[in-house]
Amino acid sequence: MDLHRLSLDELKKLQKDVIKAIDSFEDRARKAALADVDAIARQHGFTIDQLLGKASVKIRKPVAPKYANPADTSQTWTGRGRKPGWVVAALEEGKSLDDLEI
Repeated sequence: MDLHRLSLDELKKLQKDVIKAIDSFEDRARKAALADVDAIARQHGFTIDQLLGKASVKIRKPVAPKYANPADTSQTWTGRGRKPGWVVAALEEGKSLDDLEI
C-alpha cells in the first residue's frame, strides 16, 4: 500500500482502522492469557481470585431501618454505611443517635 497516494480523509480512516485493530488484538490477547491462567489455576484447585488474594464479596442481607428523620419519617437509615445528611445535621445540632431511633 502506497501511503503517499492516499488522500487526507483516506489516511485518517486508515489511522482509525489501525487503532481499532490494535485495540481488538490487545483485547483478544488479554482474554487468551486470562483463559490460560484460569486453566492453570483450576488444574491446581484454585481460582484466580484465590491466587491473587482477593477476598470474595459478601452480600449483606437487607436490614430494617433503625433510625428515622424526626422532620420527615420517610427518611430512614439502617445504621450501616455512610451517615445520611439528615443524621449528620442532627448530630451537629447536639442530638444523639438514640434520639433518632425508630
